[in-house]
Amino acid sequence: MADTATRKAYAELGVRPGGTRHPLVATAMVLPLAALLVVVFGGWDAVVAQASSVGMMLGR
Repeated sequence: MADTATRKAYAELGVRPGGTRHPLVATAMVLPLAALLVVVFGGWDAVVAQASSVGMMLGR
C-alpha cells in the first residue's frame, strides 16, 4: 500500500521514481558539457575534417 502512495506522490510532482529522466532533460544537461569539451579539445576541427572526408568519399 505504501508503494502505491509513493508512486502517486511522485506522479503528482512529475518526478519519475528510480532516477530516470526524460530524454530531453538529459540532453539539455549534456549539451553544455559537450560544447565545453569541443571548445577545450578542439573537437570542432576534427568534426569538420571528418565530414569533409566523408563528403569527398561520397563524391560531393
